[in-house]
Amino acid sequence: MNQTRRWFGKGDRRVLALTLPIILSNATVPLLGAVDTAVVGHLDSPHYIGAVAVGALIFSYVFWSFGFLRMATTGLAAQAYGRRDANGVRAVFARAALIAVVAGLAVMVLQWPIIELAMTLIAPTPAVEAAARDYFHVRIWASPATLMQYCMLGWLLAMRDSRAVFIFQVFLNSLNIILDILFVQGFGWDVRGVAGATVIADYSGVVLGWFLMQPHLKRLGGTWRGIGLFDRGQLARLMKINGDIFIRTMALTSAFALFTSFSARFGEVTLAANAVLQNFLMFGSFALDGFAHAAETLVGQAYGAEKRKQFMWAVRKTTIWSVVSAIVMSGMFALAGPWIIDALTSIPEVRTASYEYLIWAVILPVTGVLGFQFDGVFLGAMQTKHWRNMMLVSVAIYAGFAWWAVTMGSNHFLWAAFNGFFLLRGLTLMVLFPTIIPKPRQAVA
Repeated sequence: MNQTRRWFGKGDRRVLALTLPIILSNATVPLLGAVDTAVVGHLDSPHYIGAVAVGALIFSYVFWSFGFLRMATTGLAAQAYGRRDANGVRAVFARAALIAVVAGLAVMVLQWPIIELAMTLIAPTPAVEAAARDYFHVRIWASPATLMQYCMLGWLLAMRDSRAVFIFQVFLNSLNIILDILFVQGFGWDVRGVAGATVIADYSGVVLGWFLMQPHLKRLGGTWRGIGLFDRGQLARLMKINGDIFIRTMALTSAFALFTSFSARFGEVTLAANAVLQNFLMFGSFALDGFAHAAETLVGQAYGAEKRKQFMWAVRKTTIWSVVSAIVMSGMFALAGPWIIDALTSIPEVRTASYEYLIWAVILPVTGVLGFQFDGVFLGAMQTKHWRNMMLVSVAIYAGFAWWAVTMGSNHFLWAAFNGFFLLRGLTLMVLFPTIIPKPRQAVA
């Protein structure tokens, strides 16, 4: 009994209570990606899979440039909530929402230079490019809604409403999946159907998110009037906080962009196969992200309180659970990998290529676990400068090896470089970890 309590106790239950709702809600995200791949993977040509991969890459690069809208909203709203500043909680959301709307409209206005630059950099085959352009010019109209969702999710997380986050994600992605199947398989709209489904789902998600916020707004009290929306000091603080997050996110997204761009140089079939196998990373990341978010919360609380013992406990517990989940995910991928591939595409040559490179997708959760975990630790401690710098170092080294892989004409080498990147971002942060451990409190004389 004592041994059981030693290995699994209240602390573990606390970690899992924070993590499981996030994992369950995150699970719908890779499922959506898999459905996107599957519905076009059963069309008559591999270029449709490649087009969705290229289109999704472009939007990931553009939208996640504003990923700070989620992270900063969570932190700032939580701080205002802790101060019992009802108007401050409202103001944090309002400022983030303002940035989301303005940025979303700007992205729509700039859609033509964005797509031209992207196609120049990625250089896909003509068939992939044509279909990717169709996808892009439909999905671009969801830009304000997509960015607004970041604000809503960040705000709900700050309220510690894991139930609302779960409902939000499940609704959004379930609706997207249903419309995917209807538009592509039912109406025959190929990649434009996938993009259209996302547009409708994103705007529907904004409506739902607003309703999920209402109980908290009513409970908090306060008013939207007099919140100081355009307070220059607060706006400047918001942008300063998010500078490191922005640069880090751009670097991470660039790493994925390089992988897809270099994959395209090996032809449509290899590009399609790599796109299929990237779904394994998404499947693995929903669990790893869950424990990273738990680390972000627990580490942040301990760091703010300058409680060294609690800080180390939070890092240790979340890391153990994260490593265990990574090993389990790799084992599941090894056993079910061929079945997953067959479910995602019916194109024989794409299946064959995916089987060949499957091993690299199988080990991704293990090579990536430290990177995910220490992302949460460093963000919780708000040590974003180190976090940013180590990402830049990792991407630079990865880019060099990825380019060498292309010159060698080896997709195996490209996958090795991709795995190396994930391993490197974790190891570099682990080396710096001792520098962010809170110092023991000095005894008061």
